Amino acid sequence: MVAPEPQSLRERARQLRHNSTSAERRLWVHLRNRQIKGAKFRRQHPIDRLITDFCSPEHRIVIELDGGHHSLRKAEDNTRDALLAEAGYRILRFWNNEVMENIDGVLERIRLAVIAAHPHPDPLPARERGHSGAEGSEKCSCPAPR
Repeated sequence: MVAPEPQSLRERARQLRHNSTSAERRLWVHLRNRQIKGAKFRRQHPIDRLITDFCSPEHRIVIELDGGHHSLRKAEDNTRDALLAEAGYRILRFWNNEVMENIDGVLERIRLAVIAAHPHPDPLPARERGHSGAEGSEKCSCPAPR
């Protein structure tokens, strides 16, 4: 498959933004303006030759919304997920009806993914976590940093 030219990919992303689904519009209300832990999300964001539904490049998170037709495109979705994972992105997939019927649950999973990407915006220095920085610090009872 030949990758589309960058201009045509950007134009396609623009068209998709103007013709978003009701589930995409509903989720976007909650993702825009850094409402989830300060994470910036973009709609219909191109990555390589793919266009993602939502993406936070800073947190390396992609959110894909799937309608009923995706149950017939499992192999294609798996290929997309593999390409995005290879590029360093974590992929969260939700069914459209999940967004429409359980937006709080969807937002909680996204919030947890953002936290996992950047556990704390201002971690304490090692000495304030109980680490001396000297030999023997392996005896600290603090959990290991992630």
